[in-house]
Amino acid sequence: MKILMIAPACDGQDVGESWVAFQWASLVSQRFELTLLTTYKRGHVPPSQQLPAVRVVEWSEPPLVDRVERLNSLMQPAYAPFYVRARRWIRARLRDGERFDVAHQAVPVAMRYPSPARRLGVPLVMGPVGGSLESPPGFVAEEGATPWYQRLRALDGWRIRHDALLRSTYESAECVVGVAPYVQEFLADLTLRRFELMSETAVHDVPPPVDRSGRTGPVRLLHVGRIVRTKGLRDVIRAMAALRDLNLMLDVLGDGSDRAACEELVQELGLTDRVTFHGAVPRVQVDAFYERADIFVFPSYREPGGNVSLEAMGYGLPVVVCDRGGPGANVADSCAFRLPAVSPEQLAVDCAAAVRKLAEDRELRLRMGAAAREHVTATHLWQHRLDRMSDLYASVTGRPPSSS
Repeated sequence: MKILMIAPACDGQDVGESWVAFQWASLVSQRFELTLLTTYKRGHVPPSQQLPAVRVVEWSEPPLVDRVERLNSLMQPAYAPFYVRARRWIRARLRDGERFDVAHQAVPVAMRYPSPARRLGVPLVMGPVGGSLESPPGFVAEEGATPWYQRLRALDGWRIRHDALLRSTYESAECVVGVAPYVQEFLADLTLRRFELMSETAVHDVPPPVDRSGRTGPVRLLHVGRIVRTKGLRDVIRAMAALRDLNLMLDVLGDGSDRAACEELVQELGLTDRVTFHGAVPRVQVDAFYERADIFVFPSYREPGGNVSLEAMGYGLPVVVCDRGGPGANVADSCAFRLPAVSPEQLAVDCAAAVRKLAEDRELRLRMGAAAREHVTATHLWQHRLDRMSDLYASVTGRPPSSS
């Protein structure tokens, strides 16, 4: 089976969805004949060198777009020239008689980009897609001044209703894959041919079990991720203030725009001896924190994916997450506390209640931690994603997934 994968960013040495796209390309190429349309950043190893077994068609990223990384990740100004180049390339190949069984647009994950493969006669699979998840109104005031380019998220709903290119992309796709149930709700105004659920990320393997049964000393909580308001760290810190009667320690891994506010909050609440900010930690050191932790707290309330929660579960940690977006969709009640996100006050109270239950009941912690590891092993390995996507390819083409 010949697969045409469209991924404007694809780099196994990068982070975020560029790394995710590389996982898809690497895995799909092991099972199918793959052509990849992509770009590369100056100073980075081109995808053609990272994926030598793949037919890679690549263009250099336009100059200057990498100067403001957050602007680039949110708006992707390089997507327009990529779209034009990729669509011209696909049309030219089709005119020359080349055929593809499936076109798969793996990234961008955000639902604001039309596909260059739309309506060209090749069955199109979109996704997994996500994003466009708004903050609950009760949290907006605490998020402070929002950069102008982040406020453009508010246009996503309008565009999906009125942008002809965007609408035709999703309505012509043979299958749209969403990261969580809210995606289908966001696309409810469109007539989709088929919708499936699948997280856009996963883990490659599950580490050996960690024996926490004989531990003494404080119960260690762990939060991993960029420190921005939406990741819920402020709410965890407030929860810690309500749990002074318990022997708890919180380790915070990551850096970001909300770190100063979080550190100030720790000072105000008198928690400096119970909360440690480690900053941005090299990947090789993160695993040691997962092993040392007892509970993973990640109440991010605007999170389409949330790979860190899958990593934590792989290390046998019970997790505390918000019941919205990717984290809420990727867990089960047997291994997680899923909290509503209505206001900062409510979330802090509910987070404290969940942590108290886990901290006071070792057997509950161990039981939910074991269930977390089993859940990831059964449903969230990259091999599972490849199997599901292979089945989707087969379904939209009517050919068995093993055919080539």
